[in-house]
Amino acid sequence: MGLLESIRRWIDGVDIDDPLAEVDEQKKPRRVWEEFFVRIAREVEAVMQREMITPPGGPTFLPREYIVFLSNEDDKEWRGDKRRALEQGLRHILSERARELSGKTQLANKSFVIELRVDGTLNKGEFRVQPVWEEHETGSTTVTPRVARAEELTTHEDSTVAEGEATVVRKRPVELYSVEIWRNGARQQVVPITKPEITIGRGSRSVAVDLPLTGDPEVSRLHAVLARDDKGRFWLTHKGRNPTLVNGREVARDEPTPVSPDDKIDICSFTLRIQAKRASEA
Repeated sequence: MGLLESIRRWIDGVDIDDPLAEVDEQKKPRRVWEEFFVRIAREVEAVMQREMITPPGGPTFLPREYIVFLSNEDDKEWRGDKRRALEQGLRHILSERARELSGKTQLANKSFVIELRVDGTLNKGEFRVQPVWEEHETGSTTVTPRVARAEELTTHEDSTVAEGEATVVRKRPVELYSVEIWRNGARQQVVPITKPEITIGRGSRSVAVDLPLTGDPEVSRLHAVLARDDKGRFWLTHKGRNPTLVNGREVARDEPTPVSPDDKIDICSFTLRIQAKRASEA
């Protein structure tokens, strides 16, 4: 019996307490996506159990969003429809599992968001799961799975038509540099940057940012803008209510400030460092 059939039987209540356990006990080789699915689903379920809150007389609360960080190599293997299928499958099975975990208590969450992102510090086959209580901490909404913007599609797509058959070829975005994100002395992730200008902040339903810093209500929805000019120089423009520091010195609001790779950029509880690409990688 395959993974999907096990899940289907479990959802239908056919004497299966845990479909993932049944799949784990199978001796026949599984496809790569099944192995990956089961490993991630188990880790997100473990995070759910650790994070769940059931106040006396109230419903059970769970994080609405789970960010799964992959290595650069694994991220390249899970792109496009393959990525969306994995995210959708995880959302479906874990929403059902959440109802089981809440028991007889009503579940406050109506839906869950699973999003795959990149952490350049991970090795192939490694991943980590980060829960996001964004709505409860800051009053903003959950982050939806990323969708390519119209301008990006226009920039990175070429269409070739041959014998009545249209083929869309998507060019891979070129990585210009990367940004290390640190918090409380620990490196959280390394984010590759493919745009000459990015926005940084907490984000919200109405304000989308390229580099989200979630979990700290002192970070503004749009806190700063980081730009790289055609000569390879970096410029940081402060936009938030709380200060932005470069090497311990507060920068002026709305005035581009030059920054260099490895400068320490402090935004509330987060520290950012630019990693320029080596000449051999450019």
